[in-house]
Amino acid sequence: MSLNWFVPWYPSWPMAAFLALGAGLYLRGSLRRRTPAWRQALFWTGWVLIWQGLQTQWDYLAEHEFFVHMLQQTALHDLGPLLVIAAWPGPTWRSGLPARWRQRWLLPLLRLAPVRWASALLLNAAIAVALFSGLVVFWLVPAVHVGVMLNTHLYQLMNWTMVFDGLLFWWLVLDPRPAPPAHIRPGWRVFLPVIGMLPQMALGAVLALNSTDWYPIYSLCGRAVAGLSAMSDQHLGGLILWIPASAINVLASMAALRRWMRLSERRPAEPARAAAARAPQGATHAPQAPRHA
Repeated sequence: MSLNWFVPWYPSWPMAAFLALGAGLYLRGSLRRRTPAWRQALFWTGWVLIWQGLQTQWDYLAEHEFFVHMLQQTALHDLGPLLVIAAWPGPTWRSGLPARWRQRWLLPLLRLAPVRWASALLLNAAIAVALFSGLVVFWLVPAVHVGVMLNTHLYQLMNWTMVFDGLLFWWLVLDPRPAPPAHIRPGWRVFLPVIGMLPQMALGAVLALNSTDWYPIYSLCGRAVAGLSAMSDQHLGGLILWIPASAINVLASMAALRRWMRLSERRPAEPARAAAARAPQGATHAPQAPRHA
């Protein structure tokens, strides 16, 4: 691969700062917490995918081929954030922050009323699933998509919303904790990815099967792959949205089911442990019957 690939097509210092901060905190936290190797592998694979989609020449190809754009959006919205959250990086990120910063800045920030209101709104299951599928469909509306491809700021806004919405949604789905403190009950988490993928599947099927060029902007900008017709490009992009993106949702649903089963297995043992902890000293054995002379 040419080193030119790693030169951002749209350099953005906020994106670069976000990626560097997330990577630096995770590296520091994983060294302090001794994070398992498999979790680190999931996180770094997902984080590299997100970086590739945000700050490399991928943007150039995504502006000149619709199917490359769909691969980019799948990486930013589905696969990359899914791998990051599957590693459950929150505790590691917190460990990466100095304790003084957590006490002085992070905790007071989380207690602010606007932050709590925004969290309650965005972490609502109905709103989260509507945003997850709705943003994908919205950015692919032909009239909207043309404006995005012609405006650098809108293009970067689209990519930002894909990343943060993906991280938020998969955090709700793959939360390994019971509810509370998790925001959604474990059973509901299994169905959220299935519900969220239905509008994407429908749009992907329409793009893959119709015979009308919905996105002539790619032909006007010039195509990067010689010999690929506009309709072939659109059909391929539709197939990516229809099948691989849906498969990622199915895998996430299976992962949520596995975590639900683990919580269910853990639950029956908790009352017994709590009762044993409350029992008085020396009362762990049943009393013996009195002996008769």
